[in-house]
Amino acid sequence: MATETKDLSSIPGIGPATIMRLEAAGISTLMALAIISPQELSTTIGMSEASARKIIKKARDSLNLGFEVAKNFIHKRDNVDKIGTGCSNFDSILNGGFESGSITEVYGQYGSGKTQLSHLITVKTLLKNKKNKTIFLDSEGTFRADRLKDFAEANKLDIDEVLARIYVARAHSSDHQMLLIDEVEKMVQKDDTYKLLVVDSLTSLFRSEFIGRGTLATRQQKLNKHLHQLLRIADIYNIIVIVTNQVMSDPAQYYGDPTKPVGGNIVGHSSTFRIYMRPGKSGSIYAKLVDSPNLPNLDCNFLITKEGFVNV
Repeated sequence: MATETKDLSSIPGIGPATIMRLEAAGISTLMALAIISPQELSTTIGMSEASARKIIKKARDSLNLGFEVAKNFIHKRDNVDKIGTGCSNFDSILNGGFESGSITEVYGQYGSGKTQLSHLITVKTLLKNKKNKTIFLDSEGTFRADRLKDFAEANKLDIDEVLARIYVARAHSSDHQMLLIDEVEKMVQKDDTYKLLVVDSLTSLFRSEFIGRGTLATRQQKLNKHLHQLLRIADIYNIIVIVTNQVMSDPAQYYGDPTKPVGGNIVGHSSTFRIYMRPGKSGSIYAKLVDSPNLPNLDCNFLITKEGFVNV
């Protein structure tokens, strides 16, 4: 990511009134302005598309956004942060843990440990640095302070101090969920101590509101926009984004596991890493990395205890 040494007022043609409108819309940095589309900016702050295009170009020129040689580009990977669960079996399939700057989708049926994982990685993020903060977007009523307390005590953290660094919102509709992600973008623009965003779950509200094949295209368009905003937040602000996802049974699958994640190719193409979880043998949980840009498709088994994840 380009280093920002200027603010919005440094861009020619942007006056105080425009800056106020931009900041009211959650666009408070040059990077946020540079990556927005002219159509979206025009609609958001009420300016002509031609004017929007001009100020966006000036922001992009100021940040020198464009191509660079690969040997310089790969050094951006030096800033990638990883946070693990503390369970070596699970962390090994992700080569050490969840990665910042990317979206990790965790999907599976109910009782497969997705929400437990969301709570555990929240505590592990706070454990790594006493300044770290996390954001938990709850669309299914799954956020539980008592589970956080178990994990906090196991990691010798004070639960009150832990809860003071977690910001929670309950989404009640797909539009509300997307609106809350707009608020998240405003939050991370102003404060670089936010290190984790959990969305539990990604598709629940979209799935309940858009019923039938006739609404599928509309649902997928909204979901696509939602995911690209999450990916933008992860990439620009170097945050770990974890989304849980529901599953369905594929009736055309005659052999093997018919379980498929909801959301189709839209979710699949937008997620950097995809992990499938299901109940295993003897009370264990089975997890498999099914998609990654750089890691093999490894799997593992582990147990969920009061204190966290442990090796079988």
